[in-house]
Amino acid sequence: MTAYVLVHGSHGSGAFWAPIARELALRGHQVVAVDQPWHGTEAHLPAAYQTQDLHALATEPSPLAGIGLDDFERRVTDAVRRAARTAPNGQVVLVGHSMGGCSVSRVANAVPELLAHLVYMTACCFSPSVPSINAVMATPEAATAIVPAGQVVGDPQELGVLRLNFRSQDPEDLAVFKEMFCADHPEADFLRVLAGLQPDETIDVNDDHAVGESDAWGRIPRTYLRFGADRLLPPSLQDLMIRLADERTPDNPFRVRDFPTAPHMGPQDPGPVVAALTGLDDRRQRLSSST
Repeated sequence: MTAYVLVHGSHGSGAFWAPIARELALRGHQVVAVDQPWHGTEAHLPAAYQTQDLHALATEPSPLAGIGLDDFERRVTDAVRRAARTAPNGQVVLVGHSMGGCSVSRVANAVPELLAHLVYMTACCFSPSVPSINAVMATPEAATAIVPAGQVVGDPQELGVLRLNFRSQDPEDLAVFKEMFCADHPEADFLRVLAGLQPDETIDVNDDHAVGESDAWGRIPRTYLRFGADRLLPPSLQDLMIRLADERTPDNPFRVRDFPTAPHMGPQDPGPVVAALTGLDDRRQRLSSST
């Protein structure tokens, strides 16, 4: 049995992991899917979002304003500590998707002794030269990224959140969201993805640094699940983050698993991702036997 702690990305929740978590649990593993503060079961849905009063939606306050990576890290570290108490060997596998990679790196700095493996699933993994979301998205490798600049509701600086109207009926909005999250998936799958997203995400996390420390994060075995059809974190950007991380810890490089046709939200069939996660022990054993 392996213990997994799963961390969702921007505008998401622990429910994002349901297909993967269910399969891991059915195979006998311990699984915790974390909701970050004001996400998931704590999600804030503006009243104007429910009524689709777009004028009011542009100004309605959000409790996510002022929340940052310190808050995210504390939430995930607490989940890791609790899961590790009953985990084999007192360690867990920590998995992050998208923005959830920021928490993975932060938690690896905080409690490296509790982590058996780090997994970045098309996720943020920063280095000193690109220490934040805003920094990495300013690189040439991010030039082709599909971002919802025209879909932002209100002024993010005034609201303290990036607010997106996932209930929009505008064809242009829907086309951008689909391209970002799950291009090439059937329309019904895309609509299910939208239904699971929440409109507000704190903007503070965009400038907060999340760089793994070489003597903590850098000692933990790590795997990158590279999604080749991701149009939000394009493959060129994933490759940049992998390369910069490996340059810092050449004796402990990423083990890269490539999913050539997977968009940002992952393949429709969770089986290959589950297989990659359950194969981590095998890879560690092969690595140990070769050294």
